[in-house]
Amino acid sequence: MDEWEQVELSAEERERVQMRREIIDDLDEEFELSLEEEEVGGPLDAEDRAFRRVYFRELIRLQGELIKLQDWVKSTGHRLVVLFEGRDAAGKGGAIKRITQRLNPRICRVAALPAPNDRERTQWYFQRYVAHLPAAGEIVLFDRSWYNRAGVERVMGFCTDAEYEEFYRSVPEFERMLVRSGVQIVKFWFSITDDEQEARFRARIEDPLKQWKLSPMDLESRRRWEDYTRVKETMLERSSIEEAPWWVVQAVDKKRARLNCISHLLSLVPYQALPHPEIVLPARVHHPDYERQPTPASMIVPELY
Repeated sequence: MDEWEQVELSAEERERVQMRREIIDDLDEEFELSLEEEEVGGPLDAEDRAFRRVYFRELIRLQGELIKLQDWVKSTGHRLVVLFEGRDAAGKGGAIKRITQRLNPRICRVAALPAPNDRERTQWYFQRYVAHLPAAGEIVLFDRSWYNRAGVERVMGFCTDAEYEEFYRSVPEFERMLVRSGVQIVKFWFSITDDEQEARFRARIEDPLKQWKLSPMDLESRRRWEDYTRVKETMLERSSIEEAPWWVVQAVDKKRARLNCISHLLSLVPYQALPHPEIVLPARVHHPDYERQPTPASMIVPELY
């Protein structure tokens, strides 16, 4: 029985109850995303429980700021590109989920490109990424980016020495060209320790809901930890430019990493809250001759829950 059927509530009170349910449903989405992390390694201690409350409060606040940023981007025609790089299991996807969670996918979208096909391998290296760049009033988050050449392609031998060197000759000019054309570029590297990556990989192996995340390439990257360290250090040194510097997110603690990443992203964009006209919900139109038809029972989804 619904809670407003137990006592006689006014229409206004029923409306408040419904709105409260909607707000709680939105919050539950974030709780569901975090359940997988809550009890790993045993129950949370008092300090972790206390920070968890801070985390949810701050995340909701920062997501509210992201909505203001989104409105400003749409209104001003700003073009924003955010690159997320880091080792496998560094937490890039989790951060991206929290950024996009409450945003309009028509304004903020994620580009997660697969390995290039035979045709793309013959194109100018940056060509397939250019197709995903934002138009005016858009935000694009790259879950891995053109820096694949500086990382996995270099370590796994998917590019030649000449192609690798050409990338470093080209990437500063490519990014400067984008910035000159009005595209803001923000580059994040999510940094985790050797022990932390191993722990996250082992957790994925044990969790049937996460095993799909482990590809043969991921497992090989674990073996080549030191090779990835060397190319990462080279990447940060050779491609951090004034127009588009690298920002390193300390990501051993996933929740703190998300808050720090979002907070820093907001600090880099000169957005401001925009005034909005008051929204008035129009009254529903009733037609006295309309009679709602029953839905055939064969079309109803079984209510198992």
